[in-house]
Amino acid sequence: MKNIPDTQPQPIKDDLRLNYGPNKKFVTVCAGTGCRAYGSLKVKEALEAELKKQNMNVEVLATGCLGFCEKGPMVIVHPDKYFYQSVKVEDVPEIVSKTVGTGEVISRLLYRHPETKKTLFREEDLPFYKKQRRVVFGSNGMIDPTRIDDYLAIDGYQALAKVLSEMTPEGIISEVKKAGLRGRGGGGFPTAVKWEGVRKAQGFPKYVIANGDEGDPGAYMDRSLMEGNPHSIIEGMIIGAYAVDAHDGYIYVRNEYPLAVTHLTIAIEAAREEGLLGNNILGTGFSFDIHINKGAGAFVCGESSALFASIEGRAGEPRAKYVHAVEKGLWDKPTVLNNVETWANVPLIINKGADWYSSIGTEGSKGTKIFSLVGKIKNTGLIEVPMGTTLYEIIYDMGGGITNGRKFKAVQTGGPSGGCIPESLLDIPVDFDKLTEVGSMMGSGGMIVMDDRSCMVDVARYFLAFLKEESCGKCVPCREGIRRMSDILEDICAGKGKEEDIELLKTMCQAIADGSLCALGGSAPNPVLSTIKYFREEYEAHIKDHRCPAGVCKALITYSINADKCTGCGMCIKVCPTQATSGEKKKAHTIDNNKCTRCGACIESCKFDAITVE
Repeated sequence: MKNIPDTQPQPIKDDLRLNYGPNKKFVTVCAGTGCRAYGSLKVKEALEAELKKQNMNVEVLATGCLGFCEKGPMVIVHPDKYFYQSVKVEDVPEIVSKTVGTGEVISRLLYRHPETKKTLFREEDLPFYKKQRRVVFGSNGMIDPTRIDDYLAIDGYQALAKVLSEMTPEGIISEVKKAGLRGRGGGGFPTAVKWEGVRKAQGFPKYVIANGDEGDPGAYMDRSLMEGNPHSIIEGMIIGAYAVDAHDGYIYVRNEYPLAVTHLTIAIEAAREEGLLGNNILGTGFSFDIHINKGAGAFVCGESSALFASIEGRAGEPRAKYVHAVEKGLWDKPTVLNNVETWANVPLIINKGADWYSSIGTEGSKGTKIFSLVGKIKNTGLIEVPMGTTLYEIIYDMGGGITNGRKFKAVQTGGPSGGCIPESLLDIPVDFDKLTEVGSMMGSGGMIVMDDRSCMVDVARYFLAFLKEESCGKCVPCREGIRRMSDILEDICAGKGKEEDIELLKTMCQAIADGSLCALGGSAPNPVLSTIKYFREEYEAHIKDHRCPAGVCKALITYSINADKCTGCGMCIKVCPTQATSGEKKKAHTIDNNKCTRCGACIESCKFDAITVE
């Protein structure tokens, strides 16, 4: 590594690249947090033991997240790339003796297409993966994130070698600007403009920071990237530091992400040992190092100035936006703050060029975006798609549609401060500008899918309750405004709403957005405004008719049993926690609504759809 000439880049540790030649036999096991919960590490241990037992010299890699979390643990046998899902320890001897040993496929472990019933052999054949373009996230499946040699084997740190030997700082910024890279943390601010501002700013030292403080409910894109490919983030940060003349960097990561912290720590230490971090990087005279700062879980610390305060050891509170981070950021010094996914895009731009990168995506949103797809959807997990992919393609082609044959109702994008998008807008292309146009936002990439049993008033109530608790309380519009809106929504869901509440909510939304110090308050009205805009009839039903059309708000619903459908099986009696259901065997049962708590246990247990909600 240390013998790279100053005049031109060359492959680093070229011999390592042979490890993943087209005929190399090896096995990868997804060891992201989700698959670990399913027992993937035990599967890996069993594979290693069985390979040893059968005298096979085949390597087993514990990789980062592969995205299709619904089907973990996942095992891929190379070089044929056979994709096995939901693998158990007891499947291992057969995988080793048949697939690894003779190349025979085990059909029962393959993915079966839900409609055609055809078995699909490889990752790229699965509907979940077929329309993805995993330029950032795809390397997760080819490397052990705890081994720097694996990253080097897929041309890791070649972009760094290139910029240090061939490019000027101004040239780097120009290339990133030409590529059209925008921040992946939510705001979508042009990355190169931010870098340019810090490079020109007066004051030293200068800092670069990776924001891994991912606090959106249901979102785990950044976590999986930090766990699965930490060196891509580190390499991007070093390149950015060189471009803006910074010599110190921080990765701000949630303390609730212990695996991410562990892998980042290992990666930083390995990079130092290889001369990629620290003093005199690759013998060029440029010095830069990275430190990890663990956040305590405050949602507001995802905001830039609150994050700076947290690193400095102060309470995570934002400051007025007229003070710009490019001039006065961390410790009042010029600072570049980008999301971890943004940093991971940088080596790709340098290696493949701005023209290649800008050919992906839409006019105003270039490249790809990683999304967390969760909720009432068949295929949950992480996807990476070109900007401009439609919501319909994401939810129905990759996500497989809505669970249990239910009807799609809405998808919320952008986390708790995002908007709820209805079925009529499923054909919109997903990019920064289009999502904002329809009343939502990109955010860090969370997508929560809802079916027809979701009450949109209750959804707004839930997210406002979350934001109320996460507000730092520094500014009155956010602290008091969100709390008051939350109270109004609670009243509406409890059947105590007033007709003027809808217009009052809209007025308050505008005041909170205009008066809040940071983006938490500024975007908090989105779930309220979007649900009023697209689902106003549900608000009116709650207020005027004292009825929850979705059957969610407990104060506004009653349960009853349809005698024509009830078989008297007794399941509802068994599961009812308050003994509200009663009846004789093989005769229609009844529900006492004075005892019923509307927990829904009876509905879930009934196989005959005999219980109705009114």
